[in-house]
Amino acid sequence: MSTKEADAAGESPPDAWEHAHDSAEFQELRSRLRRFVFPVSGLFLLWYLLYVLLADYAHGFMSTKLFGNITVGLVFGLLQFVSTFVITGLYVRYANRKLDPIATKIREDLEKTPGGAK
Repeated sequence: MSTKEADAAGESPPDAWEHAHDSAEFQELRSRLRRFVFPVSGLFLLWYLLYVLLADYAHGFMSTKLFGNITVGLVFGLLQFVSTFVITGLYVRYANRKLDPIATKIREDLEKTPGGAK
């Protein structure tokens, strides 16, 4: 597809996207994303696995009453939700500071490129 045909169809030629994909900025963006996502995902999965294993093999510990009818297992279960919200907040903060500026630059560069994103 020629550049004129791509522009007429509202598409960009693959060269602009390939150039953006191969750029140092895009590689840095992917690297920064992976530096956050993989460790945090691993830690969360380990935390969840600990919860499941304790629930399955440590009945006495998990059924220990802390106060009233509130048990250790209930607190751990609720902490799963809390940790999800904490991770979401950390990711938003990280993305705003480390990812979004690079993504914005890549987008602006693509928009300036003839036949780039519209």
